[in-house]
Amino acid sequence: MIKKVTPRQIAPFLILAGVAIVSLFIPALPNFEDKEGVYNPADIAWIIVATALVFLMTPGLAFFYGGMVHRKNVISTMIKSVVAAGIVGVLWVVVGFSLAFGDSIGGVIGDPRTFLFFKDVSSGAPWSLAPSIPLGLFAIFQMMFAIITPGLVVGAVAERIRFTSYVLFTVLFCLLVYAPLAHWSWHPEGFLAVMGAWDFAGGTVVHISAGCAALAGASVLKRRKVHMENREIPPANVPYVLIGTGLLWFGWFGFNAGSALGANALAVSAFATTNTAAASAGLSWMFFDVLRGKKPSVLGFCIGAVVGLVAITPGAGFVGIPQSIFIGVVSAIISNIAVYYKQKSSLDDTLDVFPCHGVGGIVGLLLTGIFANTTVHGIENGPQGWFYGNPAFFFTQLKALGIVVTYSFTVSFLIFKFINFILPMRVTEAEEELGLDASQHDEKYLQGTLLISKTGQMKEEEVAEEIHE
Repeated sequence: MIKKVTPRQIAPFLILAGVAIVSLFIPALPNFEDKEGVYNPADIAWIIVATALVFLMTPGLAFFYGGMVHRKNVISTMIKSVVAAGIVGVLWVVVGFSLAFGDSIGGVIGDPRTFLFFKDVSSGAPWSLAPSIPLGLFAIFQMMFAIITPGLVVGAVAERIRFTSYVLFTVLFCLLVYAPLAHWSWHPEGFLAVMGAWDFAGGTVVHISAGCAALAGASVLKRRKVHMENREIPPANVPYVLIGTGLLWFGWFGFNAGSALGANALAVSAFATTNTAAASAGLSWMFFDVLRGKKPSVLGFCIGAVVGLVAITPGAGFVGIPQSIFIGVVSAIISNIAVYYKQKSSLDDTLDVFPCHGVGGIVGLLLTGIFANTTVHGIENGPQGWFYGNPAFFFTQLKALGIVVTYSFTVSFLIFKFINFILPMRVTEAEEELGLDASQHDEKYLQGTLLISKTGQMKEEEVAEEIHE
């Protein structure tokens, strides 16, 4: 018997099919002819590698989040991170890149017609701030940032959001939050860039926006049953978290060092600060836990390292390597404290996305306002921090922070409310109890143990679920 399909189920496929048909009529144009020899083969090679590294962060995030949730929600959590690669990968080509980097409309948003369906991307001249690489490579590099950002939000709404609702959220978030913020910060005519705010690799555009969206999502979806009952859920697979951390750390080199947009000294400096901040933050989180009476843990080091990576992102190419130690240590302590107070509140941010990415990004942005140093980055008219005699830059960063936080939270909250109005965002209590792997995807993550039966044969038995009161 064929199950009847509802219009709501048909709609996503029809939209994708429509986009595919329209794409047939977009004319192919020849590649841009580099007559003046401005392309640099070394820069092209490095940014191709950096692009691949940033993409690797998406499955890394899937492992990172998937390992921390209850084992009945592992697959559902992982697929929400990964499916963003599909959704944004198409959306960015159709209109996302235009909105972020198209001809500026008042410094607020790009003209959607500029690069519609990647029109003129292959044939167009290089981006003004990346003159040594093709425009197409710059567009794909930026796509990877857009992919991972909605994936970060998953951690806050894990274990209770419907998959279809999350898909719609990803589309709306990319169009209404990510693209405008990218335009404001990274387009030469974006109003935050004109104002004098600097974000090297996405502290505001990626992490603060995702953190604020996470806060909004957790507020709209309310608390899980286990959270209301104060039940502690053991992580499904701590080695997954470690693997995810390694992939994120590795990919972050492309994320930050690639944002130099060339194989140059700035990329080397950003590479070094990225590693240093992650290392110091991982240690800081773990040692701070010990000070609070806990034992050193894999989870603690991994979470701390990711917070350090988040915090160094806005200033990776602007601050010195020694100062990145301080940024890592301070950001981990502040985020750790934020997690502690969040746990005492009624806010159910499942995997602490706001305390880690939101707060970590905020700390990093403000510390960039303090420690940015023209001696390090050598950018003409580039950022110079308060520590080096320019307090005005710190207050510019602070102003930009207020704008980004307000906009990201407000619009994300409205997106979640809108989706909840037209679609039920929250799974039913029965579905939540069963687990989203089974209820949303008809799949199951089995974590069992091999036992030797009386016949001498090995068999796998599912480990009994342990929930500690």
